Amino acid sequence: MEPKVFRKAVAVGLLAGMVMLTVQASAQPQARRGGAFGDWQVKVSFGEDRQMDAILSFSRNAEGQQTGQWISFMGINDLKDVAVQDGTLTFNWVTRNREGQEATSKFTGTIAEGKLTGILAGARGEMKVEGARAPRTPRAVGQWEMKYKIGERDITSTLVITADKEGVLAGEMKSQRGESVISDVQYERGALSFKRTSKFQDREFVSAFEGTLEGDALKGVMKSERGEISVEGTRIGAAIIGTWNLEIAGEQGSRKQRLTVNPDLSGLYGTLPIKQITLEGDKVSFVMVMEFGEQRFEMNFEGAVADAKMIGELKTTRGSQKITGAKVVRTAGRRPAQQ
Repeated sequence: MEPKVFRKAVAVGLLAGMVMLTVQASAQPQARRGGAFGDWQVKVSFGEDRQMDAILSFSRNAEGQQTGQWISFMGINDLKDVAVQDGTLTFNWVTRNREGQEATSKFTGTIAEGKLTGILAGARGEMKVEGARAPRTPRAVGQWEMKYKIGERDITSTLVITADKEGVLAGEMKSQRGESVISDVQYERGALSFKRTSKFQDREFVSAFEGTLEGDALKGVMKSERGEISVEGTRIGAAIIGTWNLEIAGEQGSRKQRLTVNPDLSGLYGTLPIKQITLEGDKVSFVMVMEFGEQRFEMNFEGAVADAKMIGELKTTRGSQKITGAKVVRTAGRRPAQQ
């Protein structure tokens, strides 16, 4: 990428920092029932006809205080004076330039009926923010390695469960015996069920699965007219799935970033989408792409994970950066802890 184009990308990225806010902490039951808690998909409008996507996420810390971070592909800034009261949300976002001078922008908005609206005002003027609460990904979504016996034969299948924008689940199953059609996928409060239709020669067999999820394990029974078969499954990619706090080394010092890996192994690096994250053994890799008109800027990460720790290297046309990370562990009733 040419230096001029790269500088433009950085400038847009700094503005894109306004597109993702993460307020970290443990969720209290009251917050879960409403208010600002959770993720919000929003659009930020600036200039005459310019608009960008954003994600806002809210919670509390262990002391019950509102806290926050401002995340972009450039890194993370902590928010100040975050408050949610009677449907009104406010916070201050402080940035520093290369000379160390500070600039503060203030957000004031409202949350009502699943909608978030507000204005971010600062030295650059005002920007309108609008959005709606983001749907949560069902825990059953992802790839599962399923093991069971048919007679004396050990069978290993791969169960893939997906969810559309409305949260409707679908699936497929593959094994040495071929592919099976999965239908009527249902998941609620840890209980997973679906129907499986498979063919062998000219015969069609229908069975029904009922099981439960506990962490990254899936246990259940496959029932058919020929009897019942016990099934055990483990989530594929469990070591990488979740939220990671990253430390990026650079010539001007280190900076912080966040990596979010979804159950289907897609993800977000800051605000940049990742289509597919690959985990083979302890080796992890992914590619991110930024496009500006006809210009294409690609970033490649290669690293390793072990014991909830990550170490790797992010490579671009302008060089490489060393990255270390720790996985965020979420414990009920407490704020996320970093291993």
